[in-house]
Amino acid sequence: MTRTRLLLPTVGIALGLVSSAYAQGMPPMPTPGPEHAVLKMDEGTWDAVIELAGPPGAPAMTSKGVEVDTIGCGGLCLITDFKGEMMPGMTFHGHGTTTYDTVTKKYVGSWTDSMSAGLAISQGTYDPATKKASSTMEGRDMTGAMVKSRGVAEYPDADHRVMTMFAPAPDGKEMQVMRITYTRRK
Repeated sequence: MTRTRLLLPTVGIALGLVSSAYAQGMPPMPTPGPEHAVLKMDEGTWDAVIELAGPPGAPAMTSKGVEVDTIGCGGLCLITDFKGEMMPGMTFHGHGTTTYDTVTKKYVGSWTDSMSAGLAISQGTYDPATKKASSTMEGRDMTGAMVKSRGVAEYPDADHRVMTMFAPAPDGKEMQVMRITYTRRK
């Protein structure tokens, strides 16, 4: 039996399903809503100052980076590209996508970077009264261990934001591990 003969029933079923969906009326295409306007707050190019927590009692290590955020998918998602140093002299590149899930009523995202062994998944909320976004993220670190973290992004004005990340310390208690201060480029 040829490949074409094997594929014909599959193509026929697919066409039948599409025809049935059109006959019943297709659901409307998603369009950006007020929740997507929150994603637009990050749109643009941002200069970043990164502070990484050092050993207890030691000062934080600081470095710099640049984040470029673009709106994609017809206004439905934020695409993030971050380049810089995570620690002085260590090149870092990260890439993420965030959208609003209309079913769960949460912002959901994915993140991968040059210091991770996989893809991290996040979900969170935004509170317009406090101008804060809160999220949780789970993904593998550079050793392959699964790490859960919590992030808080504060928006004091349209041209500044501060993202603080917390993760479990060796004793299991939550500690601040990173703070990134962003300034929008003009």
